[in-house]
Amino acid sequence: MLGCLVEKEITTPEYYPLSLNALLHACNQKSNRDPLMNLDEDAVRSALRALSDQALAGSASGDSRVAKYEHRLAEVFNFTRPETAILCELLLRGPQTPGELRSRAERMHAFEDLSVVQSTLKHLMEREPPLVKLLPRQAGNKEARYSHLLSGDVEVRDTPPVKEAAVLRGAVESDRITQLESEIASLQKEIADLKRQFSEFRKQFE
Repeated sequence: MLGCLVEKEITTPEYYPLSLNALLHACNQKSNRDPLMNLDEDAVRSALRALSDQALAGSASGDSRVAKYEHRLAEVFNFTRPETAILCELLLRGPQTPGELRSRAERMHAFEDLSVVQSTLKHLMEREPPLVKLLPRQAGNKEARYSHLLSGDVEVRDTPPVKEAAVLRGAVESDRITQLESEIASLQKEIADLKRQFSEFRKQFE
């Protein structure tokens, strides 16, 4: 939700701050989100209260008859625009590589090259406390990914190497085939028994 508020301030400033309904739709939109969410108003209100308790978001001042909400990252962290764009993308789409961040954050800030993304990530990692973490590179992936730490530390489950995963899939497939063969043999035996019983039944009338 915090990422949605930041995103809308930058990409659609004419509609910012956001009403509760607009924030609900921003959270549930199907583009630029990972994972996709399906929140209701109660969930949005609850999250707003939690962000307000951390001074990260709150009600916007103004004469609008409808209550509107805004983020307060600038007051809390004093981010640069590149830092804001990177952190927003990490909030909206989870762990990503520098290349993915550069491409996806372009709608909020145009990074000249990958080195600028990497230096921005480095600055976020060197804050006290750190706001970004470099995750271990997972087997089968060429690049490591970065994650934000606004929700606490991030743990990544180890995934089996590609070859090991292939062996596991092969073993599962082999077990499935063995089970099917056993079931077919059992059915064939039942059919044979039924044929024998029917043959004996017919003999009673011959």
